Amino acid sequence: MSATLLAPAPLAAPRHATGWLKWPVAAALGLVLLYLVFNIYAAGQVLWAVGLLALVSLGFYVYLSNVAFAYRYLFPGLAGMAVFVAFPMLYTAQIGFTNYSSTHLLSFERATQYLLDQSTPDESRLMSYSLHAQGGDYRLVLNPAGEQAGTQRYATEPLGLRLPPLGKTALQPLAGDAAALGPALPLAQVLKHRDVLMQLELALPDNTTLKYVGVREFAPLKPVWKANADGSITSVEDGRSYRPNHGSGFYENAAGERLQPGFKVGVGLANYARMVTDADFRSPFLAIFLWTVAFSALTVLFTLVIGMSLAVLLNWEALRFKAVYRTLLFLPYAVPSFISILVFKGLFNQNFGEINAILEALFGVRPAWFADPTLAKAMILIVNTWLGYPYIMVLCSGLLKAVPADLYEASAIAGASPWVNFTRITAPLIIKPLTPLLISVFAFNFNNLTVITLLTKGRPDFLNTKVPAGTTDILVSYTYRIAFQDSGQNFGLAAAISTLIFFMVAALSLANLRLARVNAAPR
Repeated sequence: MSATLLAPAPLAAPRHATGWLKWPVAAALGLVLLYLVFNIYAAGQVLWAVGLLALVSLGFYVYLSNVAFAYRYLFPGLAGMAVFVAFPMLYTAQIGFTNYSSTHLLSFERATQYLLDQSTPDESRLMSYSLHAQGGDYRLVLNPAGEQAGTQRYATEPLGLRLPPLGKTALQPLAGDAAALGPALPLAQVLKHRDVLMQLELALPDNTTLKYVGVREFAPLKPVWKANADGSITSVEDGRSYRPNHGSGFYENAAGERLQPGFKVGVGLANYARMVTDADFRSPFLAIFLWTVAFSALTVLFTLVIGMSLAVLLNWEALRFKAVYRTLLFLPYAVPSFISILVFKGLFNQNFGEINAILEALFGVRPAWFADPTLAKAMILIVNTWLGYPYIMVLCSGLLKAVPADLYEASAIAGASPWVNFTRITAPLIIKPLTPLLISVFAFNFNNLTVITLLTKGRPDFLNTKVPAGTTDILVSYTYRIAFQDSGQNFGLAAAISTLIFFMVAALSLANLRLARVNAAPR
C-alpha cells in the first residue's frame, strides 16, 4: 500500500470562536431595524417604510447568504448612494409636485385635527380660584364667578403641585368657609406654580372638566369647530361652514374665506409650469439662469487664464525663488473661503473700503459696488477668480511636469518663441486632461452658494417680483431665498428649481465622464 493511502486525512479547519455570535447579533440588529421601519410606517410614511424595509432585507440577504458573497464589498457603497443621494433627490422631487410652504406645512388629516382641537373657554361657567398651603401640599378652592358667584364652592384634595402633574383631579363640594383651610396665597406665590396649574385638569361632580384659562380662573373648554358627515367643519359660534378645497389646500367657505393652517396637496407640474408661464416669475428666473451660466463660465475662463499663466511662469527654469512664489500664490486657496469673502466685502465697501480709497485717489471715482448690478457682478467675478485660480494653477503645474522636455529643446533649436511653445506644445498637451476638471469647476460654481450669500446676498434685488430675486443671485441662492427667506417660504417651488439644477449638474457630470472616457481610450 502506498504512503499516500496510509497518510491520515487532513483535519477540518476549526470554526471561528465567535461564529456562534453571528445569528444572535443579526437577530438583534434585525429587531432594531424593524422597530425603525415600524415607527416610520406609524408616522404615515408608508412608501419610505417599504423602501427602508427593502434595503434592510437586501442587506441581510447579502451578508447572511453565500449566494451574494461577491456583493458584500459593493453593498455599503450602493446603500450609501441610495440613502444619501437617491433618497434626498426623490424626496426633493416629490416636494416639487406639491404646494408645500409655510402656510401648507401639515397634511390634510393633521390640519383637520388641528382645527377640531381648537377650543375656547366657556365664559358663562368661569370659576375663580384661590390656592391654600397645607403643610407641604396645596389645595385649590374654586368659586363660581359672575352671576353664579356665591353658589356652591369646590375644593381639591391636597396636591403636590409638581411636574408632571397627576391625571384628572376630582373636585369635591367645600363644606364651610374656605378660611378654615388657611389664608390664600398671594398672587406672586401663585404665579410660581403657574406651570403646574396650566397642566391641571379638574373634574366637577357632574364630570365637567375645568382647565386653567387665566391667572385667577379655571373654566370648561368648548370646541371652536365641529365636524360634519360630509367632510366640512362648522363654527360653533356663528354656524358658518367651511369645506376642504384640495386645489388650493385650504378650508374655504362660500365667500372664499380661508382657514389657517392650510394643508399640503399635489399640484402636478404647476411649479415647473410657473417657471415658463408666469411672466412676473419668468423674467427674473431667466435672468438669474443666464447669469448663473455666465458666472460659472467666466469663472472657469478667468481662473484658467490666470492659473495656467502662473503655472507656466513658475515652470520657467531660470526663475529664482520659485518655491516662495508658489507658496504665496497658493495662499488664497489655503485660507478658508468665508474669511477671504468677508475680507473682500470690507475692501469693496463704498464708503470705507480700501479699493474705493485707492480708486478715488487715482481717478476720483468711488464706485457703488453693492448698489449697481453690473459692478456687483464684476465684484463677484473678481473675488471668485481670486479664490479659484490657485486650484487651476496647481493642476496645470502638475500637468506641465508630464510634458516631455525634449519637445521644448527641439523647439528652442528651431528658434521658436515662448508664445509658439505655449500654443503649439504646452496648451495642446495639457488642455485635454484638464477639460474634465474644468467641467467640474463649472459644475461647482453653478452651485456656489457661499460666495453669493456672504458677498452680496443676491442683491441688488429686482423690483416688482412675486418672489425675492436679486440681480446677483444664481439659481442655488435664488432657491435658498425662496425656500427660507421669502415670507411665504415656498418649499414646493424651491424643490422644483432644485430638481432642475440637479438635472443640469447631472448632465455636466455625464459630459465629464464621457470626456474622461474619450481621453482614456487608447490611440
